[in-house]
Amino acid sequence: MNLSLALACVWMIAANLLAMLPSKDNYWTRAYWLMGVGVPLLGFICWQNGPWLTLLVMAAGLSMLRWPVVYLMRWLRRSLRGQG
Repeated sequence: MNLSLALACVWMIAANLLAMLPSKDNYWTRAYWLMGVGVPLLGFICWQNGPWLTLLVMAAGLSMLRWPVVYLMRWLRRSLRGQG
């Protein structure tokens, strides 16, 4: 296992630990921090391992941060409907 995959595992453990702690803002601050760290980490994974493994790690990360993705999809759908 190379460094990028080890860092991805650490990111996933940190995401799980942060989800277990109580939060007053429904975990949005933590989600923003995790996204800010996760996006460059995906670039590093792609650089070291290629796009297929990056897509696999990205799918795992999206499953952990599913509510920001749901809200993004809803926002995109509303935005696209307003354009047409």
